[in-house]
Amino acid sequence: MREHLARRAADELQRGLGRRTFFRAAAGVAAAGAVTTTGAGAAVASASGAGGRSSSSGGGRPGFRGTILQPGRGPIPGDHYLPSEVDRVLWGYVPSVDAEPALRMRSGRTVTIDAVSHEGILEDQGRDPVEFFAGQGVPRSRVLDDAVEIARDYDRTERDFDRDGPHVVTGPVFVEEARPGDVLKIETLRADLRVPYGVVSSRHGKGALPGPARGGPVADLLVEDVLPAVGTDGRATGNPEEYGNVSTFTPVEHGQGVMAGGAVRFPLRPFMGMMGVAHQRGAGLTDDLLNSIPPTLGGGNIDIRHLGVGSTFYLPVQTDGALFYVGDPHMAMGDGEVALTAMEGSLRGTFRLTVCRAGEGDAPSVAHHYPFAETAEHWIPIGLSDPDGAGGGEQNSDLDVAMRRAVLNALDFLEHDRGMERAVAYAYLSAAADFAISQVVDRTVGVHGLIRKADFDRS
Repeated sequence: MREHLARRAADELQRGLGRRTFFRAAAGVAAAGAVTTTGAGAAVASASGAGGRSSSSGGGRPGFRGTILQPGRGPIPGDHYLPSEVDRVLWGYVPSVDAEPALRMRSGRTVTIDAVSHEGILEDQGRDPVEFFAGQGVPRSRVLDDAVEIARDYDRTERDFDRDGPHVVTGPVFVEEARPGDVLKIETLRADLRVPYGVVSSRHGKGALPGPARGGPVADLLVEDVLPAVGTDGRATGNPEEYGNVSTFTPVEHGQGVMAGGAVRFPLRPFMGMMGVAHQRGAGLTDDLLNSIPPTLGGGNIDIRHLGVGSTFYLPVQTDGALFYVGDPHMAMGDGEVALTAMEGSLRGTFRLTVCRAGEGDAPSVAHHYPFAETAEHWIPIGLSDPDGAGGGEQNSDLDVAMRRAVLNALDFLEHDRGMERAVAYAYLSAAADFAISQVVDRTVGVHGLIRKADFDRS
């Protein structure tokens, strides 16, 4: 054990994680058993939890494994570990291309990142997760320490609930070999629930059924169609706790989310709503172009529910090191994310980050200029309504633009990577591919396609 800890200490110090993280991990060994550092393959092979339950990486039904994953405790299978410490997160903004890395690593290595959900710590919920979750019967021991510290101590930027994004963004990670023009290949190896509960929130002026800031309906909505109900809108007070937003606490039981007192149960599908690389330079930490809400060509708040364990996400690199970050952990989400949030809940994700060079064929050609994804079953072309994230604080909800871009990216992929004649590829997409709304709530809306790989299997 002493030799193991010595090796771990030396390794972590060499990786630049610092003494603070090492002693947290060592404390975790004492409190929760040996910390797993045997690599992602072994982690996937040993993912079964107590009582026959399994984590999302073990091939069984995703669920909670019975242990609160406090910082540095429990399985940490990555070659590197990045906790969400106050000085390693941005709240409401993504890193710019000039950001200082929180961690450095080599291409092809793995990293385990503790992601913190913003739900339960936001200003309209009192900015005190201990008190907020106590109201739902959650004891202090089952509230994450890093969530408490961020809510209490975060001061890297001055929080403005009405302007800033809600997300706690962890990173960035500098991948040594990455250069502009490359693609960062992000493989999600694990997505473990850190706590056995999540929250789904609906906020005034947002979601699929919004009322504008000045009150009343939008477009073809009737006043009575707006949710939350117009009569409960307290934004004029200027006090977020009086806004009348609605948060639905959602416990996890037997690998399912539970609502309506147990009358409604649905499967968990954990994934990171945010996986991105630095895309904009920005003027300071809180430039509008760096707001965490809209997805961009750098990924970010892409909110595609297929990007869970076993998926691969490709992003065009804009700056040396790529500067990878995560946030917005989801336990479950339906296509559209219509109420505003998914089932938000903190996750521990493990990723393999690999640099793909132009011309080497290690990434889809589309991915050198636009986000692209795949799973074992599908290739996933993506379209965004405002891919540069330049639309400011307004909803840029032109789904037609996002749909056309998703189709064009699908055609480019089929023509250039699969060798199909473009007109035939267009016909194929109409006959056999599915296009779904990723989300309609992030200012910039998204559409993704699902192209079955089995249709191209000639064996």
